[in-house]
Amino acid sequence: MEQHEMILPTPVLVLEDDISMQQRAENLLIELGYKKKDFIFSQSIQDAKYQISQHQIGLALIDLGLPDGSGLEIISLLNQLNPDIPSLIISTCNTQETILHAIKNGATGYFLKERDDFEILLSIRSVIRGGAPIDPFIAQRILEKISFQSIEKDTNTVQNDLLSKREKEILNLVSLGMSNREIAESLFLSKYTIECHIKNIYRKLSVSNRSKAIHTARNLGLLA
Repeated sequence: MEQHEMILPTPVLVLEDDISMQQRAENLLIELGYKKKDFIFSQSIQDAKYQISQHQIGLALIDLGLPDGSGLEIISLLNQLNPDIPSLIISTCNTQETILHAIKNGATGYFLKERDDFEILLSIRSVIRGGAPIDPFIAQRILEKISFQSIEKDTNTVQNDLLSKREKEILNLVSLGMSNREIAESLFLSKYTIECHIKNIYRKLSVSNRSKAIHTARNLGLLA
């Protein structure tokens, strides 16, 4: 896992009303290097809002179906406060409308609860490292059913300056949570070359960090 290379954002807000799922999330986070003191557990939208008002959240794991509303409300709130806060939806909901709404509201990643612990662990790790993991089933639905026209975003600038094949390749590896060093080793390029490519990607997509680059590329159909 190379935990020593990761900067663990704290505190972690776990918005989940299922106690067994709370425990599952806690165990996975501890495996990544977190301590019990790093967790804030909420079981409702109301309490999550209160916790956000009291703490500068570093990472959020969010369920959608809560007793008093949808976790999408908290995704939107966190994105308004600071769009750089990584947020991973872990839910049973896989409807096209909900998935699109979550991504548009600023969710960094989206995974289904039915996945095994190892897959969810990797998705959390990816989000922490700047990736934007999407459950394979959800990615397939997006590719099959969503047209570019369904994304409410002006694509003119990017369409006139599309990413190169190499830039798309690097951005795809970034979305998997790989570091610049790992990408360089994978492609047999220097770390400096990778950094230059990533800067060009940021410029072309008009973004300032990895999460925004992945989010924007997905909305534009440049990344699955």
